[in-house]
Order: sequence, then C-alpha cells, then structure tokens
Amino acid sequence: MYRKIIGFLEEWKDSRHRKPLILQGARQVGKTYSILEFGRTYYENVAYFNFETSPKLNETFEENISPEYLIPILSHIAGQTIVREKTLIVFDEIQLCERALTSLKYFCENASEYHIIGAGSLLGVAVNRTKFSFPVGKVDMKILYPMDMEEFMLAMGQETLVRQIKTCFETDTQMPSALHDAAMQLYRQYLVVGGMPECVMQFADTKDYMLVRHMQDTILASYLNDMSKYNNLNEIKKTRLVYDNITVQLSKKNTRFQYKLIKKGGRASEFENAIEWLCLSGIVSQVYKVEQIKKPLENYRDMDAFKIYVSDLGLLCAKKDIAANDILYMVEEINDFKGGMAENYVNVQLSINGYQTYYWMSERGAEIDFVIQRDGRLIPIEVKSADNTKAKSLNVYIETYKPDYAIKLSAKNFGFENGKKTVPLYAAFCI
Repeated sequence: MYRKIIGFLEEWKDSRHRKPLILQGARQVGKTYSILEFGRTYYENVAYFNFETSPKLNETFEENISPEYLIPILSHIAGQTIVREKTLIVFDEIQLCERALTSLKYFCENASEYHIIGAGSLLGVAVNRTKFSFPVGKVDMKILYPMDMEEFMLAMGQETLVRQIKTCFETDTQMPSALHDAAMQLYRQYLVVGGMPECVMQFADTKDYMLVRHMQDTILASYLNDMSKYNNLNEIKKTRLVYDNITVQLSKKNTRFQYKLIKKGGRASEFENAIEWLCLSGIVSQVYKVEQIKKPLENYRDMDAFKIYVSDLGLLCAKKDIAANDILYMVEEINDFKGGMAENYVNVQLSINGYQTYYWMSERGAEIDFVIQRDGRLIPIEVKSADNTKAKSLNVYIETYKPDYAIKLSAKNFGFENGKKTVPLYAAFCI
C-alpha cells in the first residue's frame, strides 16, 4: 500500500544534513512496515533490530555505544555486513533501550555515513528516560499518522478519482455528481474503517466490516495494555476514564473538553497528566482555543480551553461500538455525534498535512472549528457534517478579521463564492 511517508524518507536519505531519524507514532500506524519497505527499495540491505522481541539486544549497548564498537557487533547479530551508505540500520521499539537512543548522538557526530532509523512510540521515547539524556539536536524526528483519506482511496484502487478531486480542489470546479457521490461514499467508509494500515488492507481485500471491527478491537486492546505498561498505577484508571469519555465530549453541541463530564466535580489537576499521556502516546491530540487571530497563533492560545480528538476515526467508532451501517447511511440516531465526528476527521487530515490546528470563539459564542496558517496566511475552516452550510459563525469571523478567504467543509460539491472556498469533506486531504 502506498504511504506518503516514503517520499519524506527519500528526501531524508539524500539530504546532505541527514541525521539519524526517529520515526514516532501510535502503535499500529505502520512505522515498521514503511521503514522496511523503504529499506528494501532504496538500500542494498537492511539490518533490523527489535528491542521488544530481542531484549538481550540491550546488553550490546551497556558497555560501549561508540559506532566503531557497535557496528561489528550489530553486523554479527544481523548476520550481514553493515556497509556505510548502502545498509539501512533499523532500531525498532527504540524507546525500550535508552542507551540505543543515546548512541544516535555519536552516530550523528562521528559516523554520519551510517543511515539509521529508530522507530518507537512517542510515549516511550518521551517518558522512558531514567538515566540517560535524549540526543537533542542530534536526530531528525518525524511523526507517522494513520493513513489519510487520499491513501485510503488509493488503497481502494481509486487513483483516477484522487486526481480528479485534486484538480477540482485547485480550480474550484464542481465534480461530476456521480463522482461526487462515489467520493462521499468512500468518505463514509473511511469513517468506519479508519486509517490503520492493517484495517485498510483487510477492508480492501474483503470489504467485510465485521473483520475490520475485530482488528480495531485488537488494536484498542493493545492501547489499553500500553496504558498499564507505561503508566503508574494511580494514572491508569484516570487515563482510561479520559479515553472512554472522548466520544461523549464529541457528541455535545459544544465540543470543548469539560472535566466535569469525565466525573462529577472533575478538575484539571486530577486529569491533566492522563491527557498528556494520551497525547504523548499519539492516541489523541489537543486543539487549543486562540484568543486573538494574530501570528504566531501559538502565542495567543488559551491553555484552559481545548478540544480533544482521537487519531483514528475507525477506532473512534469501534470504541463506542457504532454499527457500520449507521455511519454509511448517516442514520438519525447518531445525529448528536455526526458534527463531532466530522470535526475529528478534519483534524486528522490537517494534522497529517503538518498543520497546527486551533479553534476560535467570539465573546457572543460564534465558533470557528479550525484556524490554520496556510501559505503564510491565517485561514478559518468551518466544518459541517451534511450539506446544510449556513455559516453564521464564519460570517462573524470574516467581518471581524477579514481573512484572504475562508474554507467551508461539508457534503456540498466544490465551489468558490464571496470569499468562501467550498470543499467536500472527502477532499480535506487537499488542504
């Protein structure tokens, strides 16, 4: 399956300023698969080491972590010669060996001709530091997310449709209605299947939502297992409470995160560590409110007002056991959830494209779902789950801040009118 990360890895390989790379991300997003696929295609051989399946590997790094000491030993363990420039060295689950992580500093400084990629969860890399410092400034870092809508459509064999969508997005011309309907159907399928590569592959092969749901349940179980493995006892229960509560929050008209919805009398001091854990693990992300629309937006965020979105739509639906047909036919029973789900979907697509997302509210309650910096300009984005696109809040924002243009995402076809660029939900990946 095509993954956009391969393009990034090509550029990393050819860069004159290349450093050892740490590819981070939540479990099951395809880190190992993508790295090995890249290695097999662009290198003569791959030397692969996994610190989870081979715990004894840690001993190799205990005595000495200089490259000249490590390379002959690693070559012996791998059963193949590690050659400068021609071998890709892969340290998988690198968060389980602090010394291996520290060794990347010395590869950067003294042996940059060796190409090394470490793969690990954001969580372990950030949290599992007891004795040794993180090699700050000595590594390149990249986050791998689940597959986006474009990668999903390509996995479904829809290359021609993807090209058409990109053209219509660039030119603000309507899609032929039959293609628009087909793309909307793929969007709804993506909401159910999500972007976890194994789930997408299973769906592409079988079109069986039950099999996909079984796989999603397995991934959710591994997340719960991680909550126990990497977390202290006091925090495990709180972390699960927060995670379980996210769909409740997304079903509210105001999707701003409220501690009191987790439990009666809930406070920030009680749950902020649990939220940080979930963010570090890559399972969720926080989107903060901005109080002023000025650059840089980061300077104007309200630390006490935020929304929480999950990293994968399929897991969101599986978590609450929402039936596939309820999403595919957008039944009335899930009306309360549709808006939050569409917002979550858009946030996933924007995050994958590298945007830092924020939301905005006026003093009178007008709300813009997302504000991003695109091509140096601050652009508001309004999200609607259906084709009802009356946007009073967007009009308030436009009158107040006069942006170059605004984006409206909904079930409506492409268009551009009165400074508003209308984009169908399935094309959010184009932004």
